[in-house]
Amino acid sequence: QVQLVESGGALVQAGGSLSLSCVASGRTGSIYHTGWFRQAPGKEREFVAAVSWSGDVYYADSVKGRFTISTDNTKTTMWLQMNSLKPEDTAVYYCAASTYITLYYVSTKYDYWGQGTQVTVSS
Repeated sequence: QVQLVESGGALVQAGGSLSLSCVASGRTGSIYHTGWFRQAPGKEREFVAAVSWSGDVYYADSVKGRFTISTDNTKTTMWLQMNSLKPEDTAVYYCAASTYITLYYVSTKYDYWGQGTQVTVSS
């Protein structure tokens, strides 16, 4: 089992920046992808960004150029740096870990999830 604990959510103004962090423990050696998803009220959970063990990085089009995902060498810590925040970025953000080699963008293929942290961007 893998446990994930994320933090860093806050209320920020549009155009501002925020950094989220996620710490993993347990059987982290089985993780292939780590990533971030978000879910706004009444919306489906949405892929935000992911990084593979080999360093491949993926971003949703909606955040590309504004968000940066990073991990340490063992994927025990993960960060999401969010810049130029927009009101539509408002959501609960979840860090997640997957044992799948592919399907990094599919939330249902992730095995482990944090409890979520609220990011609110005021308009």
